[in-house]
Amino acid sequence: MDHLKKICVIGASGLVGSSIVRCGLDKGYIVNGTLRDATNTNKTKYLYNLVNGNKLQLYSADMKNEMDFLKPFEGVDAVFIACLIPIYKGPDGTLAKEMSYKKGYKEIINPTVEGCLNILTTAKKKDIKNIVICSSTSSTNPIPNVKLKNEVDHWSDEKIQCRQKKYTSATKTVMEKMAIKFCKENNIRLSIILPTGLYGDAILPEHLKHNPFAWLIKAIDGDYPRHLVTPNDSASMIHLRDLANMFLTVYEKPDCKGRYYGVYDSIHWQNIYAECKKLLPQMKMPEPIKETAVIPTGFDFTRRDSLGINIRDFSTTLKETIDWINSKPFADEKKQNF
Repeated sequence: MDHLKKICVIGASGLVGSSIVRCGLDKGYIVNGTLRDATNTNKTKYLYNLVNGNKLQLYSADMKNEMDFLKPFEGVDAVFIACLIPIYKGPDGTLAKEMSYKKGYKEIINPTVEGCLNILTTAKKKDIKNIVICSSTSSTNPIPNVKLKNEVDHWSDEKIQCRQKKYTSATKTVMEKMAIKFCKENNIRLSIILPTGLYGDAILPEHLKHNPFAWLIKAIDGDYPRHLVTPNDSASMIHLRDLANMFLTVYEKPDCKGRYYGVYDSIHWQNIYAECKKLLPQMKMPEPIKETAVIPTGFDFTRRDSLGINIRDFSTTLKETIDWINSKPFADEKKQNF
């Protein structure tokens, strides 16, 4: 791999995007990054202060505007799209799950799909042949369910998702299919990473406002974590550094393309909280489940494992996350309203 190659990370101040920026800089890449307002030093200072931050250049860009990406894409060999964050409500505050089909498609699905297409179109104009997109495991939930799902054969049905008013989840399914079609037609190598449950050490203070950091902070403070009653359900997770390494690895290996689970595994909530209690004895334990525990979501990790990445197990990931929070990484900042 040529460490002098330049990459561009779209959504550089987000949880995933900033982690890709960090990983890219650690590996010696020259990195361009975009965020909505690159003059916002409350965000950019954390990125520029990363190791090798002198190799980073940040630009203002909005995925609504193709032209915004022309300059950030200059001389770039690969684009990492990490700005397609879930939309849970419309501009007027209406929750996605309360919308009609027409409104849900217009206000929840279309903005993300069209924004992704704008980025891909600009990449095509700049003759960029390597794209990596951050999506979600929500696009890989077939009906009926399967015991062990994989990224190649198993897709969510966006029509069913919309009928169930799961427009936020349907967005990922529609976006991925559009991106695959576009890249195939334009001879662009496309990889799609499918994560959920992001633990580890974040980069911006604002990231601590979101789960799992928010509920871990409550648990550290001796309160209840995310739930008062343990859900009879499972949750998937991965360490941010392992996920970012996965993004860079699929780019660095020229034979990689298609979808990859960005997941360590899925674990039942009763086991997640049991592990938390070992590390945080002061935490208030949610009420236990009364019925038989459901079997956690099953994944076929053949494609993920083919990348050769050593992924931290959950016990290690949880401990590292808690240790990082306890280190008060942003203690020198003004008090944040977490």
